[in-house]
Amino acid sequence: MEKIGFGVIGCGNISGTHRKAIESVEMAELVACCDVVEEKAKAWAEEAGIGSNYHRDLEEMLARDDIQAVSVCTPSGMHSEHAIMAAQAGKHILCEKPLDVTLKKIDDMIAAADRANVKMSGVFQRRTYESTKKVREVVRTGKLGKLVLGDCYQKYFRSHEYYASGDWRATWDLDGGGALMNQGVHGIDLILHLMGPVKSVSAICRRLVRNLSVEDTAVAVLEYENGALGVLEGTTSVTPGSGCEVEISGDNGTVGLSGDTITKWQIKGEEAEGEEAGEEGTASDPLALGATGHSAHVLDLCQSIIEDREPAIPGREARKAVELIKAIYKSSREGGAPVTLPLSYVDDGPGI
Repeated sequence: MEKIGFGVIGCGNISGTHRKAIESVEMAELVACCDVVEEKAKAWAEEAGIGSNYHRDLEEMLARDDIQAVSVCTPSGMHSEHAIMAAQAGKHILCEKPLDVTLKKIDDMIAAADRANVKMSGVFQRRTYESTKKVREVVRTGKLGKLVLGDCYQKYFRSHEYYASGDWRATWDLDGGGALMNQGVHGIDLILHLMGPVKSVSAICRRLVRNLSVEDTAVAVLEYENGALGVLEGTTSVTPGSGCEVEISGDNGTVGLSGDTITKWQIKGEEAEGEEAGEEGTASDPLALGATGHSAHVLDLCQSIIEDREPAIPGREARKAVELIKAIYKSSREGGAPVTLPLSYVDDGPGI
């Protein structure tokens, strides 16, 4: 079987994880990279062992016949532009989180992929963990009974140096927000994946520590469509960071996750269950991310291309986390007033 050739768009921090993921999948092959800073692209290509296969011009890379798919690793607010260009060139797409920073831009890129008949997959590696799959199974099969609470706490630490490492970070235009849109989007996707859709949300977003234009701390109360309630917390300003913790309770039991580890398994009639800690380690250091989850995404996209099926996290699914974040921002702008989903483009504004 011929391998699926990948090009990487954007040579920033997360691109290294994509490179490792592509290299780890037998049916994928890293072909080229692209960055507007030519020296950055050149250095990346040398480190990746792909020689002179680097580009400054994205159209030039997308014109290559040996590339069938791309990883979009540029700043969040540029994802739509680059994904649409890739779709128009007939390339399949693996897009970093979030898909983009407005619902309109996300819908534009979904439509472009549909028109070009290419696959587009979002990156939410927490869905790929075995621990997540086990928790989702007990929730979906009703073993917890009537769902009562679905909580997600994301207490991260990000240093001043982290925010200074890129002029796009912590901006509304290119980062789309702060603690929720950049770091918290993973846990928000996870709680939606486990609990199902949110009906309404009331929230407060604040700048409590960092001198940023975006939020460094947010708290929201969720009402799910299934009738359960939940609390969502997100911050990048606590010391030490403790990562993502999820707890789901019903009238028949409670299960909990911390990163990729099951920390609570208290279900009537079942023995307690737990797992050894895995690769999750980004509570204080974003570069501590392993590539296992991304490898699963690369493999899934390759298989979806070969089998002509939707990827595990198609664009419409990856969109849901951004919509909830937008609802949280809207509620905070309106003094914590409840906001009902779905949202319209009119509500598609920045946060605090």
